[in-house]
Formats: sequence, C-alpha cells, structure tokens
Amino acid sequence: MRFINTYAHLPESFFERINPEPVAAPALIRLNRDLAARLELDLPEDRTGLAEIFTGNRLLPGSKPIAQAYAGHQFGQFVPQLGDGRAHLLGEVENGAGERFDIQYKGSGRTRFSRGGDGRAPLGPVIREYVVSEAMHALGVPTTRALAMASTGQPVFREEELPGAVITRVASGFVRVGTFEYFAARRMEDELRLLADHVIERNHPAARESATPYLALFKAVCAAQAELVARWLCLGFVHGVMNTDNTAVSGQTIDYGPCAFLDHYDPAMVFSSIDHMGRYAFNQQPTIMAWNLACLGGCLLPLLDPDETKAREAGEAVLEGFIPSFTEHYRQGLCRKIGLPADDESFSLARSLLDLMRRSRTDFTNGFRALSDAQTAPAPFTAMFATAEEIATWLHDWHDRLDRTGSVDTARETMRTANPAYIPRNHRIEEAIRAATAGDFGPTDRLIEVLAHPFEDQPEKAEFAHPPRPEERVTRTFCGT
Repeated sequence: MRFINTYAHLPESFFERINPEPVAAPALIRLNRDLAARLELDLPEDRTGLAEIFTGNRLLPGSKPIAQAYAGHQFGQFVPQLGDGRAHLLGEVENGAGERFDIQYKGSGRTRFSRGGDGRAPLGPVIREYVVSEAMHALGVPTTRALAMASTGQPVFREEELPGAVITRVASGFVRVGTFEYFAARRMEDELRLLADHVIERNHPAARESATPYLALFKAVCAAQAELVARWLCLGFVHGVMNTDNTAVSGQTIDYGPCAFLDHYDPAMVFSSIDHMGRYAFNQQPTIMAWNLACLGGCLLPLLDPDETKAREAGEAVLEGFIPSFTEHYRQGLCRKIGLPADDESFSLARSLLDLMRRSRTDFTNGFRALSDAQTAPAPFTAMFATAEEIATWLHDWHDRLDRTGSVDTARETMRTANPAYIPRNHRIEEAIRAATAGDFGPTDRLIEVLAHPFEDQPEKAEFAHPPRPEERVTRTFCGT
C-alpha cells in the first residue's frame, strides 16, 4: 500500500489538517474484503485491530487526515462554506496496478466545517450507504464504494438516541461541484486553477492533451454525469438530495443520504423528508444535473478564456450538449431493457411501456425482469398490469418489433443483463436497520450478499425480490445529519 496524498499537498486553503476523534468502544460491523484486496491494504487479521482502524482510533501508516473545504447550492440556495463536517479524508492510495483511490471516514468527528454539528453518523444511514453503494457497484453504476463500517459505542442524538457508527468509503476522488464553488465565490483564481489541474490529473487525464484543457475538463464532467443520470433512471434510482456539494466531478454517485429505489413506477416520486417541493423527484434528476453543471461552468469561466463573453459562449455550448447526451444514453439503456436496438421506434415503444406501468402502478424492477422471460412465459408479466387489452396490444407490438429487428434470439440475454432481479428495496433496508439497531446484523449481511449478484436468479433468496406489502412501504427517507 502506497499513500500518495496529492490533495494534502495542495495549499492549506483547500482543507483543515485534523485527525478523527477517538471513539469509546470500537467494534467492526463489516469489512469489504474484496475491495480491501483490490486496494492492497495491509490490515490486521483480528477484529479488534480492524475496529481500531475503521473508527479512526488508529490511523493507517502514511495517511494524512484532512477535512476538505467546499461550498454548495442546497435546494437552490448558495451556502458559501460547507465542507467535511463529519468526514476525514485519509489520503490517496495506489495499488500495484497503478489504480488510485481516495479513502475517507464518514461519521468520524468534528472539524472546523461542522457548523455546530456533532461530527457523527447514526448507525442507520451508515448501513444504508454501505448497502446501496455496494449494490450500485454490482449494478454497474459509477459510485463511491464502502470499505468498512464499524460501531463507535457512543450514542448519536437526532430525534432520538441512536447508536453511532463510522463508514469508510472509497472513491476516485471526493472533489465536488461545490469544491469549485468554494474558490469561485472567493475569487481565488489561482486555487481554482490548481483544483482543476488536480481533477484533470486524477479523473479526466485526456483533458491534458487538449489545446483548451479546462474546457475539455468541463466537457468530460458533463459527459460523465449524462451517462450517470441515465443509468440512475434506467434502474429506478432516486438520489434524493442532488445539491451541488453532493455532485462529484469524477462522475461517480456520491453521498447516499435520503436515496431510494422506486417500487411501483411513479416518475414524480420523492423520498427525501426535506424535499417538500419535489425539486429532486425521480423525473427531475436530468434537469437538476444540468443545473448543477451550469454552476460548475460558471466557476470555470475565468479558466476558459480571458474574454468573459468568449468564455461564457464556450461553456454554454458545452452545457447545451448535456440533455442530448443524457437522452442518448437513456435511449440506449431503456431500449436494452426491452431487448431492442436503440432507435427512435424502440425508444417510443419503451416509453409507452413506462406509461402503462405508471397507470397500473407496476413494480418497476419486477416488471422489466418479468419482461425478460415474456417471449416464452408472458403471464407473469401481463399479470402486473391493470388493463389486459392495452398490455396485450403492447406485447403484440413488441413481438413484431423483435421480429423486424432480428432481435428474437438475443433479446432475453440482453434484457437479463439490463434488468436486475434484486435491488436495495427500501423496506429491506429499513428492516436491516431496525434489526441492527437492536444488535442483530444478520439481515444486513444477508441483504449485502444478495445484492452482490443482482442479475442472477437466486431462488433460495426470492423473498428479497418481493415488493413491499402496503404496511411495509417506505415513502420518506432521511440523511442522518
């Protein structure tokens, strides 16, 4: 294991150097051994030693903990200073294959960015982030990953007293749109350039070869986010709180707070308990990402061209390509979900299926999974719809399209790699959290193990694919701050 710590070599204005606060009674909950092996971490074998490391009581050799500074637009309102109020970036490691990763604690104590908070995380949100981030990785979505979670032995007080925990997460970088906003708001152009150079080096190295590297960086970030949001929508994922400080310029999904997956298909669905106006509803995510990227583009203007008018024109030209790029990725993804080539006719057919699912309140994940087998066994699929005649007509059109595109023989395989059988069902996560709060981590472990293979049939674990009963439905989720 080699710590590089390039972010910690930037000027002091980028962060606060601060160690995690020790905890009273550290205990390991889970270690992601596959990820630890990829990082080539030299870890102790005993659970006591692991608990000391993954609560911050003992630091990994070579790490230089810092709390990163950033700003952000929260629900559209600019906050000039946010920062890591309960997180510590240990540093950047490189494995033998030359892969680089940032390792960060979350819930590890106060920093100067805590804004009066306790710097801690309740157990529930830690479990949610571990479960969902690892599931997203298995689903093929760019994401931060979970390396470990450990309990602190100390209570956290929110609406009630809750057990505390720390999650250790890994990413290709924790720089956010809000990080650029932090320096742009202060007119710190030298720091803005250093930050952009760091992101190019770490996340978008092809931009170095461009005659206009900072414009190329903006293009790369927009392209990555267009593909990312399309993947979210094709899986029914709702981030829940797409503030600019929760938007990573690496193109990875970050900050799993009040996130959730759709059960029945409702494009206007909102889960976050604090999103009273539906700003971050499922179907608003492409528009909000475009808004966030506009904020990033505004920050980069001084780097794009000395002439502000030319800089603005160049940035706007890039931004104008975001929605078309997203739409193309979404078209490709949605057409794969129905086993057809990505053309306009197939896209229209897929969207008409979504409309039928909306009107019948069809389970999003199970509906598409059942379609994967509908060529030979249509009954389970058609049973999910309230209007038998309409879904029969749709199936007729679908079969006709399969025949005309020559997709009959490949459709099932295509769909079964695009339509998971298992997602992190909201009620299953809540079930795991309730059990863990009472001291039983068995449901958490079982959920993580099922979700590691989301596209595989697991007959002995079929209950994890069941939608919630009415009394189990989760309609509000919380971030834990």
